[in-house]
Amino acid sequence: MIIVMKKGASKKEIEKVSKHIEKLGYQTHPIVGVERTVIGAVGDQDKERLKALITMAGVESVMPVLQPYKIASRSVKKHDTVVQVGKIKIGGKKNFAVMAGPCAVETKDQTLKIAEKVKAEGAQLLRGGAFKPRTSPYSFQGLEEKGLKILAEARKKTGLKIVTELMSVDHAKMVAKYADVIQIGARNMQNFSLLKVVGELNKPVLLKRGHAATLEELLMSAEYILSRGNYNVILCERGIRTFEKAYRNTLDLNAIPALKQMTHLPVIVDPSHGTGRKDLILPMAKAAIAAGADGLMIEVHTHPEEAYSDGPQSLTPKEFAHLMNEIKPFLQAAGKEII
Repeated sequence: MIIVMKKGASKKEIEKVSKHIEKLGYQTHPIVGVERTVIGAVGDQDKERLKALITMAGVESVMPVLQPYKIASRSVKKHDTVVQVGKIKIGGKKNFAVMAGPCAVETKDQTLKIAEKVKAEGAQLLRGGAFKPRTSPYSFQGLEEKGLKILAEARKKTGLKIVTELMSVDHAKMVAKYADVIQIGARNMQNFSLLKVVGELNKPVLLKRGHAATLEELLMSAEYILSRGNYNVILCERGIRTFEKAYRNTLDLNAIPALKQMTHLPVIVDPSHGTGRKDLILPMAKAAIAAGADGLMIEVHTHPEEAYSDGPQSLTPKEFAHLMNEIKPFLQAAGKEII
């Protein structure tokens, strides 16, 4: 159920209603909007008792949430959520974020060079994996904490915020120590223990859609994080597995406007993983902006032919510079800008 407070409801009235909801055995999730506050009441108790809240001071209406994802639902919050990462804003009508960098942190020199290159072309966040989920146990698995330290040094030298993947509950505190945004990869989208842990961390979370996940399943995974009190969740469309073999994955651009109707959370697109082909990254980046995406995640490597992972889908710094120039008119047409 959602309890919509009246415009101008006092802080005291909101607190009183919240305490009463908790007394009834529900979890409360106050969401402050532009004009009014909405309180999400989550739990399995008798919903009839919540209906009586309409008699309390400051309450405008009490309504059921029909979707299984309660807090992530657009019906709970009409205005877009804007996730703040330092001075960077992800989500909202005008903001557009670009995350760029190598698939994996390989060496200090490699990471610093790429960080400097993408920063010069307008990227605001540096992506890079210190822990790498690989299909083969014989493939490069990442530098772990050494890689996190390299990312932290790159942040210090360039000012770029860090996006890096968390794969294990055991490494949660370590990754949170270094990361500005914690990425939950496609393979871990339904790792519910991991989702609960990041829900309790005071860090923005980038949640990637699973290889064969529906949008409802993606939002239910987001709900795990939101229900633990972390409302800074960014959704990422990164392609789903289909029967098509001409490219690595099928980038589901339908997901962008569909998610915008279903949820208030920001949605970014990863055309690198979404296609697995560097020649398709630019057109899909343009299409993602046209479809309403709030940002892009692009793989960049100084020498893709030597990359430890995902070389075929990595742009060179020169190609990344070309992409950033080519998307400018699309951003302008969409009314968005990279700040």
